[in-house]
Amino acid sequence: MMLLKVLARLLDYPTAELQEARDVMVSVVLEDSHLPANDKQGLLRCIELLCTGDLMTHQEEYVATFDRGRSVSLLLFEHVHGESRDRGQAMVDLMEAYSAAGLEIDARELPDYLPLFLEYLSTRPLSEVKNWLEDIHHILGLLAERLFQRESCYQAVFEALVTLAGQSTDRRELAAIVASELRDDTPEALDKVWEEEMVKFVGDAGESCGNSDVVGQRRRELDRVQTIHLSEQLITDAGRPAGRA
Repeated sequence: MMLLKVLARLLDYPTAELQEARDVMVSVVLEDSHLPANDKQGLLRCIELLCTGDLMTHQEEYVATFDRGRSVSLLLFEHVHGESRDRGQAMVDLMEAYSAAGLEIDARELPDYLPLFLEYLSTRPLSEVKNWLEDIHHILGLLAERLFQRESCYQAVFEALVTLAGQSTDRRELAAIVASELRDDTPEALDKVWEEEMVKFVGDAGESCGNSDVVGQRRRELDRVQTIHLSEQLITDAGRPAGRA
């Protein structure tokens, strides 16, 4: 599904290639037969915003949106497993799904990086796509609401994914949940997380069991995901494959 390639590209780090692919992405959205008009309009506004204006400004806004705090992280298992040991096994299982489909990762990203996952889905039958998205539709809906309340254009991408999942969400319930949450991307929140992780790191450093070391666990997760190449080019018309240089 070419639309999933466009959604993956919109969620990846903004580049000049993205802006150059504006017309192609607009055409894909307009020709898509799976989204209603309101979802298409949201995506078209997002494309127009990201493909015009100062690229560096868009890059700074991207980092401020997705790389500060965890509440809108693009790592799916961050929302499912957090820092639990189950996360590592889930990523191994996802890597095996990629491999079984004849695909390999060509970017230094964890396999649950959403743009990468969407590129994988773009190669799968529609029924399989819906099954995968149904499994995570509650996460997608929550992320859409968080981004909506932050007045981010990226909300439109998540709304489109919820629609493709074929699942309805209780917007009032989600709005109430998000409204009650404390923002984790403020300078104060980021300082608190840094302090807590430092305390945790120092405490874990003195333990005899290396498996309890959170930093070591994250390093092992990264070691499982070596930089390798996609056996298929997933974005041929809408820009480069997902993954920051």
